[in-house]
Amino acid sequence: MTPRFRKYSWQLAPDSVRDIRQRVFIDEQKVPPELEWDDTDEIADHYLAVDRNNQPIATARLFSTLEETGYIGRMAVMPEYRGKGIGKTLLRHLLTESAGRFQELRLSAQQHATGFYQRCGFHVCSDLYDDAGIPHLDMRCLAPALADSVIGQRPQPLILGADAESWLFDHDSALLGLMDSLIGQAGQRLWLYDRFLDHDLYDRHQLRELISAIARRHRLSDVRLLIHDDKPLVQRRHQLVELMRRLTSRIELRLVNQDYPIEGQPFLLTDREGILCRHDFNKPEGFANFAAGGRVKVKAEAFQRMWDAARPSLELRELPI
Repeated sequence: MTPRFRKYSWQLAPDSVRDIRQRVFIDEQKVPPELEWDDTDEIADHYLAVDRNNQPIATARLFSTLEETGYIGRMAVMPEYRGKGIGKTLLRHLLTESAGRFQELRLSAQQHATGFYQRCGFHVCSDLYDDAGIPHLDMRCLAPALADSVIGQRPQPLILGADAESWLFDHDSALLGLMDSLIGQAGQRLWLYDRFLDHDLYDRHQLRELISAIARRHRLSDVRLLIHDDKPLVQRRHQLVELMRRLTSRIELRLVNQDYPIEGQPFLLTDREGILCRHDFNKPEGFANFAAGGRVKVKAEAFQRMWDAARPSLELRELPI
């Protein structure tokens, strides 16, 4: 079955949007009405899926509080239409609507449904918590356009440790989406090697927050930045420099020693399985892999050799606080 989708504001939404949520969340799952109906409905776009006979079969809402992040919620499929791919088709429609609009999508998933969302490119980003008496986990997708392009083609797209097929990229948007998706799932280790911390790639609010989360996670967090040139960092205020100065014991930056062998291509490593390599320092072309333990091990050994021979940045050390 291929449903059709209609989008409404809350004020203009037909009763069927409310009826589906009433039946699924309040009647079936026993969510208290005062929790189901909230002020967010007023600012959200509401999507209604209908079958070929115009019968309402599913609904969801999408809203944003910050323009970079979209929030999916209240996804509900009528009981008689479950098991027919309606939920996946609805979620894919929301991904398509979000591609190019949001850098990140978030949702609160019932614990039993996390596998469904992982098959659509979302990864868990919180501990388990209770919402209306039901166990939930927060999930996010940091590359909506990429996830949308491969739903149904990969078992768990963009999931660290699970998505074993390489991603090839040749433009900035794909590079940024893959980079953020890898870094956003790192549990402990982020090793980054590049010529310098290019502002378009690395001087971004979202990237700063993702790296900050790794660095703050626990005392064994290992965030290392290895570059050739620190002058651009000194000449122009950089968000990662500000972060390093706040987390001096958690993030370390060194400069390569040109007297020792160095790698000719930039790369980043996350934990023991994630890798992104560019073919050239000056081009957004290369590959990424979310489950490549062998490749990561080889690059980690090369990184460690360069790191051991590298030196701290005196320029950054001398910057005034």
